Amino acid sequence: MKLAELAGKLGCTVEGEVNLEITGVAGLEAAQPGDLTFLANRKYVRALETTRASAVLIGLGDPRPSYAAALRSTNPYLAFAHAIELFHPAPHYAPSVHPTAVIADSAQIGVGAHIGPYCYIADDVKIGSHAVLHSFVSIYRGAHIGDNFFAHSHACVRENCRLGDRVLLQNGVVVGSDGFGFARESGGRWYKMRQAGITVIADDVEIQAHSAIDRATIGETSIGRGTKIDNLVQVGHACKVGEDTLLCGQVGLAGSTTIGNRCVLAGQVGAAGHLTVGDGATISLQSGVPADVPAGAVYSGYPAVDNRDWRKSVAVFHRLPQLQKEVRELRAEVARLRRP
Repeated sequence: MKLAELAGKLGCTVEGEVNLEITGVAGLEAAQPGDLTFLANRKYVRALETTRASAVLIGLGDPRPSYAAALRSTNPYLAFAHAIELFHPAPHYAPSVHPTAVIADSAQIGVGAHIGPYCYIADDVKIGSHAVLHSFVSIYRGAHIGDNFFAHSHACVRENCRLGDRVLLQNGVVVGSDGFGFARESGGRWYKMRQAGITVIADDVEIQAHSAIDRATIGETSIGRGTKIDNLVQVGHACKVGEDTLLCGQVGLAGSTTIGNRCVLAGQVGAAGHLTVGDGATISLQSGVPADVPAGAVYSGYPAVDNRDWRKSVAVFHRLPQLQKEVRELRAEVARLRRP
């Protein structure tokens, strides 16, 4: 593809040879002649002068590399995401039903569906148009799913759950698994509470591999439109997650946690449950959240506190051995001065 044509598709301006042939995409360090690469993080600006790429996606104010053409964009990372799609289009799945699939007579499946090997679709299920169920996908009784649903192998949607349009489930995802609810009996044993609620997933949600979104004991667990959930995430029963929020790898939300819109919970964040994280908040990696977090705040540590306070505390923590030594010396000096 000529650089000028590529620029037009990506909405970029060209600096350099417009007839340059671009044959692929790659990262800065791995790029070869013919590749398009990108710079979205200033820490890699030095690699810009050593890359072998033929063209680079850069920001409006970034310096142009001395020996490569440039495509200028207001958002180079997003433009590169679109460039990947141009050179590596998604696989197409032709409408078909594999002979090993088991589909209940009462199930309703829209036009253009691809149902792969050993899939199971139970009674009273409704699935919209152009669904792709890859293989070994299970849809339990009464689940309702919108258009353009895509489920990779071994994904499961449990009974009566509701999923919107363009929901993507990666391998091993379980939507609507039982919430972790048990009542203690007088003898100390645990009695399982019937998990009678459902899970509701809004439009444009992606849930990545081996994550579980539990159903509510009563009522519903809900995931808002456009939210993206990483691998190995646990969303407990009756949690509410807002729109366009990111839950990164190994996040765990205990029951009845409310996460607002456009929040980011970095890897291994844990929330204690029955608390609220306000809109636009960011929780840094490995933080433990025991109480509410204000909207727009950046929290870190355990227990999670304002990031500025946490950084001050960490700085003090590294000095504790020296501070302890100084305290001992001061005590010894005070004791010496008090001697008659």
